[in-house]
Amino acid sequence: MPTTNTTDTNSRIPVPLHPFRHRLPLQIRFNDIDMLGHLNNGAYLEFMDLGKTHYFKAVTQGNIDIRNINAVVVNINCDFLAPTYFDEPIEVLTAVTSISNHSFRMEQRIINSTTGQVKCIGHTVMAGFDPHTAQGAEIAPSWVDALTAYEQHPLQKTETKQ
Repeated sequence: MPTTNTTDTNSRIPVPLHPFRHRLPLQIRFNDIDMLGHLNNGAYLEFMDLGKTHYFKAVTQGNIDIRNINAVVVNINCDFLAPTYFDEPIEVLTAVTSISNHSFRMEQRIINSTTGQVKCIGHTVMAGFDPHTAQGAEIAPSWVDALTAYEQHPLQKTETKQ
C-alpha cells in the first residue's frame, strides 16, 4: 500500500515527491542498540540494505538472481533526525526517485510505524554494473521499465556524466 507517511510535524522533514510504494516492517535486535539505549547508526544502514533487497524482490516479482546483480551501491548518505529506541515499531520505506542511463537514485526513510515520526532519511546512488566484466554498465531498459512500472509514475531522468 503506497504511503507518504508524513505525519511527522518536524519542519526539517522534506515531503516526499511521490508516495512510497514499498514498506518493510523491521525487528530491532538487542545488539542493534548502543550504550545510550538508541538504535546504533550502523543498524540504520543495515535496515536500509534489507529494505533495498525486499524492494528489488517486489520490483522483479521475486525473480532476482543474486549472482547476476547488475547494479552496485556507489554512494550512501543518511540524515539522522530522531533517536529510535528498542521497543519502537519501525519500518523502512523505499523508492527509486530518479534514473539515468548508468545509475539510479533511491530514497529510504525509517519511520515509527505507529506515529509516522521520521527517524532518518537515506539517499543511495546505485550504478549499473556488469558482474562478468566487473565494469560499469548501462541500466538495462527492462530494469528501467520494471522500476517505472513499480513506482507507477515516470521516473525523473537525470543527466549522466560523460
